[in-house]
Amino acid sequence: MHIFTGAMVLLILLIITEVLTINVIRQHFYDRSWMSYYFIMTVNAVISIWLWVLWIKITSFAGIYDQPENISAITGFYGMLSAVVMPRAVMILFHYSGILIRRKSEGGYSRILTNTGMIIAALMFVVIATGSFLGRFNFVTEYQEVKIKGLKKDLEGLRIVHISDIHITSFYHHQHKLEEVMKKINDLKPDILVNTGDFITIGWRESGRSDTVLSLATARYGKFAIMGNHDFGTYHPYFTEAEMENNVLLMNGFIASAGYRVLNDEFAMVNIGNARIAMIGVKTKGSFPHIIHGDLKKATERIYGADLRILLAHDPNQWDEEVAGKTDIDLTLSGHTHGMQIGILAKKLKWSPAVFFYPRWNGLYSEGNQYLAVNRGLGVLGMPFRIWMPPEISVITLRNDAD
Repeated sequence: MHIFTGAMVLLILLIITEVLTINVIRQHFYDRSWMSYYFIMTVNAVISIWLWVLWIKITSFAGIYDQPENISAITGFYGMLSAVVMPRAVMILFHYSGILIRRKSEGGYSRILTNTGMIIAALMFVVIATGSFLGRFNFVTEYQEVKIKGLKKDLEGLRIVHISDIHITSFYHHQHKLEEVMKKINDLKPDILVNTGDFITIGWRESGRSDTVLSLATARYGKFAIMGNHDFGTYHPYFTEAEMENNVLLMNGFIASAGYRVLNDEFAMVNIGNARIAMIGVKTKGSFPHIIHGDLKKATERIYGADLRILLAHDPNQWDEEVAGKTDIDLTLSGHTHGMQIGILAKKLKWSPAVFFYPRWNGLYSEGNQYLAVNRGLGVLGMPFRIWMPPEISVITLRNDAD
């Protein structure tokens, strides 16, 4: 009932913005330039058809909710809301504000305000469209060096490649892009490959046969992964408790079939020469702001003789809450934030609204001799765009800190 009510409200808003947009275009261009009028009306009609096709597709979908085509269509529709409906709303607001302002004087509307609204709407559309078609696939490799005191000689120069938050349906119509990422990872020649969760968005059916693509990436000493909160089926609107449990089992199987050792509040030892690395992984469940962290004590209580401890924790906030200054874990790898898929990444300025929820939202952080590396993720969530916040492959090289 709640979903139906929300859909009806959204339908009414879509119809209102559709009608008012046509009226704005008619009032502004019809008596001014018939060529401009018909051209803009045609462009608007094409965009509207695209929007309504997606609306009909998701509202009439008769399959199982977490099938990849449905999740992909929902994400695309959200993208259209941000790229089309929001700019239209801005244009409508400016146009009718002009009408209200002039109502008691000469009447009509303010061309200045309408032009301003149209320019802002056009800029919004271009930025979001660019982020959807180009920005989300602008994969960037970030290089980081971690200096660890007393690092064993056999671990000097060890290369860890870190990826996160694939959200498989981000690549539903672009599987070749995911294949390119896997090949790019292999070109980096990782000693260890780490994935810090959120392979899916809603449910296990999204994964499809993507394990064959993910298995293309290899690493010299192994691949390790954890389950992110989305991997537990948290956001599926129709899962029963039994179905959520089944989802966990199937996702563990999917990740393992992609070649990863899945770490569920546990650790695995990696022997490299005379050195031993404890690869520790904890689960992450729940939804923001009620994120439930895995049992770190359970995951680490039987570790003996490790020369280096590396933790995989999906949520970077867990580092401040449970790791830094409280454990002997040397390096923690996280994802989860996506950098909010929007922000600024420059040499002298790095900012994202993610900072309001995750103080350590991207990059390398340290406290004492402990480090946290947060990855922006490969896929998209909710909105199908990345605006000045490109998807990331992290390459972490270990060095001995002789100081």
